[in-house]
Amino acid sequence: MATPPSARQKQPKASMGQRAARVLRREKKKYPHDTHPGLVPGIAVDDQRVRYGTDPLVFGVAAVLVLGFVGWGVFSTETLKSVSDLALGWVVTNTGWLFSSLLVVILVFMLFIGFSRYGKIPLGVDGEKPEYSKFSWVAMMFSAGVGIGLFFFGPFEPLTYFMSPAPGEAQPETTEALHKAMAQTYFHWGFNAWAIYALVGAAVAYGSYRRGRVPLMSAIFTPLLGRRQADGPAGRLIDMFAIVATLFGTAASLGIGALQIGRGVEIVSGIGQLPNAALIGIIAVLTAAFIASAVSGIGRGIRRLSNINMSLAIVLVVFIFLTGPTLFLLNLIPASITEYLSDLLHLMSKGPSWGAEAADFSANWTVFYWAWWISWSPFVGIFLARISRGRTLREYVQYVLVVPTLVCVIAFGIFGGTAIWMRTQGADISADGAPEALFFQILDGLPLGTITPFLAMFCIAIFFITSADSASLVMGSLSQRGKPEPDRKVTVFWGLAMMGIAVVMLLVGGNEALSGLQNLIIVSALPFAVILALMMVAFTRDLQTDPLIIRREYASAALEQAVRTGIDEHGDDFAISVQKAPQGQGAGADFDSHNKTVTDWYQRTDEDGKPVDYDYESGEYADGWTADGGSGTPAEPGAAGAGAEGDSDDDSGVSGDKRSTPVS
Repeated sequence: MATPPSARQKQPKASMGQRAARVLRREKKKYPHDTHPGLVPGIAVDDQRVRYGTDPLVFGVAAVLVLGFVGWGVFSTETLKSVSDLALGWVVTNTGWLFSSLLVVILVFMLFIGFSRYGKIPLGVDGEKPEYSKFSWVAMMFSAGVGIGLFFFGPFEPLTYFMSPAPGEAQPETTEALHKAMAQTYFHWGFNAWAIYALVGAAVAYGSYRRGRVPLMSAIFTPLLGRRQADGPAGRLIDMFAIVATLFGTAASLGIGALQIGRGVEIVSGIGQLPNAALIGIIAVLTAAFIASAVSGIGRGIRRLSNINMSLAIVLVVFIFLTGPTLFLLNLIPASITEYLSDLLHLMSKGPSWGAEAADFSANWTVFYWAWWISWSPFVGIFLARISRGRTLREYVQYVLVVPTLVCVIAFGIFGGTAIWMRTQGADISADGAPEALFFQILDGLPLGTITPFLAMFCIAIFFITSADSASLVMGSLSQRGKPEPDRKVTVFWGLAMMGIAVVMLLVGGNEALSGLQNLIIVSALPFAVILALMMVAFTRDLQTDPLIIRREYASAALEQAVRTGIDEHGDDFAISVQKAPQGQGAGADFDSHNKTVTDWYQRTDEDGKPVDYDYESGEYADGWTADGGSGTPAEPGAAGAGAEGDSDDDSGVSGDKRSTPVS
């Protein structure tokens, strides 16, 4: 029986008399709302009675930290640069192994979750249908999870590895370096990256739409911390770390987007290098745009922009593929995918143990990416949870891991492959120059070179907006106790905070802005890396006691007993039916269905957390409260509680009188 240790009997196998006594003791207790834990259809958070509102501790502490950081960066840029460099060195030297190991564990964990018996668990109540079409679903997850990096790193990263391969992999600018460069790029943007997002998104979606918890990082840890601690100081600390990680990770994207749009303006207008003031102006304009999108909500703002931008990005990718080295790319992409898959374990193992050069490469590239994805995981995960409601865990894992990875592989293959091909043909293209200019250099070498840069800048701007408004909504929700539609003033505050951090990052980085971004991302992501490790434990505990898993365990035990008894008593000629079994001998004889581990979570409560009676068959609260209309008539004294008395179904047998017993 897949249940937590506290929900199982640890003693040696009990005798029939001991089992009977145990069952009698159980029957004196009550199930919440007269509902066996294996028959709960699930609880959606929007059917719960939650009192949302700004958490002064979470919002206040996070806001003070952010404002203090912005002030530090503006008034003492040099000292911030020195401290960030020192912190980066310590984190990379002492905890780089944590980032690398964690990414491997998370990928294996998500594959297990998706393709094990847990894969059939829905991210919603039983029978719930997905809200969005698959195209909108994929478009939104891709726009939020990759965005600006597609155009910034798409040509730059593969060309960098081609010119300067990872230590011990290949000689520079050779055929082998070409394939190794593409495989290394896919490694950083492929399965491992999306496994992080998938973990957070699945844990939040499951907790919110099947367990009825608010969509907070802290709520995921209820199985580990208990409800009181998850709602208390420990949980609030987790939510604060999530906000800080999200702020730095998203601000890095804003800074990169501003750099690239600024470079596009320089190239198109011919006005020369823009000063930092102009880049700050670009950030300010785009910040105003994403705040306007964020306050319009996911359905009207992010979904429409994501669909538009996905289509435009596809147009650019197809354009470069058709007008660029088409035959070269047709040969390169399949070969590089094979190289990536065959080298995946080797790539995951490269690190400091391979020598000083490998350690430097890992710190500058791999650890930076892992930290970046970790810092993005709170907001991308919560956003994925919102748009994935109603999907099964198996479908969710398949799509979140495979589809964006495939899109990244194709896009990076076309952008990076074209950049490398142009260099081999003698074009003046190099990874030693400004990385934000490389994409525009590629467009300049293809037809319609006076038009396509405008399309590219438009795409980058919308990616900027969709990533940033997703993040501001999520941070607003985190600071308002999981409120699905946070107050506009809170959303606007976090939008302005991201702009402030992006500006400080550019000031700290100076001419090497990317280096400044890298320092701060890695340092800010460290606390959340530890949170992700514990999240897998908490999520597993939840899944082990899911009603569907309980029913499947009952079904397995019942069928095993039935087949053995049938063959023993009737040979080949027997059928299976359901009847009451002798006490302590049924399908659930070894399962304690009254244990609080498997029952407390579906006890309904009012806005103050006090138990209130609820009818799972009709979906009605005893006091008349509804999700749309609020509270009705107060409940009768004594109506709020664990539920009406009912006999346990633990002793369901497999022959005799028929009755309905759901078996999944």
